[in-house]
Amino acid sequence: MLKQYKFDGSEKLNIKKIPTNAVEDKVEREEIEAKFSENLLKMEGLQEKLYADGREGVIVVIQALDAAGKDSTIKHVMTGFNPQGVYVESFKVPSEEEAAHDFLWRIHRHVPERGDIVIFNRSHYEEVLTVQINDIHKGYRLAERVKNDSDQEFFKKRYRQIRDFEEYLYENSYRIVKIYLNVSKSEQKERFLERIERQEKNWKFNAGDLDVRDQFDTYLETYEKVINETATKHSPWYVIPADQKWYTRYLVSEIMLDLLKEIDPQFPEVSKEQIEAMEESKKLLLEEK
Repeated sequence: MLKQYKFDGSEKLNIKKIPTNAVEDKVEREEIEAKFSENLLKMEGLQEKLYADGREGVIVVIQALDAAGKDSTIKHVMTGFNPQGVYVESFKVPSEEEAAHDFLWRIHRHVPERGDIVIFNRSHYEEVLTVQINDIHKGYRLAERVKNDSDQEFFKKRYRQIRDFEEYLYENSYRIVKIYLNVSKSEQKERFLERIERQEKNWKFNAGDLDVRDQFDTYLETYEKVINETATKHSPWYVIPADQKWYTRYLVSEIMLDLLKEIDPQFPEVSKEQIEAMEESKKLLLEEK
């Protein structure tokens, strides 16, 4: 089922052909929710091995338009993991310190220790999405040799830098998986209205979100380009339906489960000397009065 949503550079994404809901996949909610619960249990066991093994780190990038369900997806899918080895980093507008460095600096600071999983709620991809759409880069303090590039040249270099950065991490024993939650404009509207109408969700609404909504098609076109430019064999993109949260969560659990199975983490082998030491310790414990 994931195959149609996975993009690794072998074929081009046409984002308008990717469904935003579960209708085309002809699935039953009850069955999917049961499989989702099973996936969480399997993920928990594999994550424990990943943490103990400590040889590979995992970076999960989640990108989406507002109200696509990033926070709720992270909350529900990662709930079965041991918090000791999993954490979330949310990237907002760069601070003054972050803006004074290269755009990947703040990202690299949050690359996890091997054995851990980090979920990026937004990421370095904002630098080729929001920045590109709103011409923010034109206000950056950069050398003239950099600023003299055309917009096309500037972002072409950024795509290459992102590919190189992610390949560098892969070659240093990290796995990167990138997920775009593909919400429809009509469903986004309903979720914005819900945030306005339900008091407990008022805090989520920002009138500025409607400015981005006015650029909905522009964002879709830009996401399509960015994904096509940065989807690689070792760092693929998944463009998954986001109109029904129960289906989105299931697909993300499938992505995580496939990734962990591919890594195939194992508990560290215990040496003969360690076994003998444990037996001696056991003997001492049992002899205690």
